[in-house]
Amino acid sequence: MSEIHLDRDVLSTLREVMEEGYPELLDTFLNDSEARLRVLHEARDAEKLSATAHSFKGSSSNMGALRLAELCGELEQRAKQPSLGGIEKLVSEIDSEFARVRILCREEREGFHC
Repeated sequence: MSEIHLDRDVLSTLREVMEEGYPELLDTFLNDSEARLRVLHEARDAEKLSATAHSFKGSSSNMGALRLAELCGELEQRAKQPSLGGIEKLVSEIDSEFARVRILCREEREGFHC
């Protein structure tokens, strides 16, 4: 499993491509991620858990949040199993990892200069 919380090479590429839209991209990722986390906490069925985890995995991967993407992928697969036992622990791990990523994204945004 990756221990990379936020891949700086991915961020550098995004910064080059997005230019002055880069801070907005970071804000959108953070806002969308917080909404997805709420859904993960509130979801009561496997289908909703799996779909939300899949979406969260994709956006995390696109932003270079590799460990977060891995955890979301794990949750996506676990939600397809007959039993949802232990899902709370995995959602908690996703929470903790997103807390790290949120701090790094905010630092990245504060350090951005066009």
